[in-house]
Amino acid sequence: MPVSTNSKLSQAQPTPLHSVSVAGVVMREDGRVLTIQRADNGTWEPPGGVLELTEAPEDGVRREVFEETGLKVQVKRLTGVYKNTTRGIVALVFLCAVEGGHERLSDESTAVEWLTRDEIADRMGEVFAIRVLDALEESAVQVRSHNGRKVTPTAV
Repeated sequence: MPVSTNSKLSQAQPTPLHSVSVAGVVMREDGRVLTIQRADNGTWEPPGGVLELTEAPEDGVRREVFEETGLKVQVKRLTGVYKNTTRGIVALVFLCAVEGGHERLSDESTAVEWLTRDEIADRMGEVFAIRVLDALEESAVQVRSHNGRKVTPTAV
């Protein structure tokens, strides 16, 4: 007996929904990296946020860094693509350089600091530290998944 189209649709899995975020790893000439302490949860992260629907990724990075830190940046290159498999968030991370502006706090940040590599590893959770450290390498774009807390090992 043939299966009707309606029963095929009712058995179909829902279309997964994803959110796209962007982050800017802004590095100074001395190698320190711009970070914010988030107002909502107190974690240290590179500045970033949700990409708006009509916004190009590079424009989103510039907007987010400026909103959260007061600094204008030049986007250099994409350094990584990271997926939170628990929340369905895909993050695009870009290496950036300061073009102007003045550091300031925002309603999204309680602190703005320039951290060394060692400080990044000490202060940031694994999934954000790996994004920053990947961006500081001169390697190809990294693609990684995580569950919100731990990076998922990649298959070789």
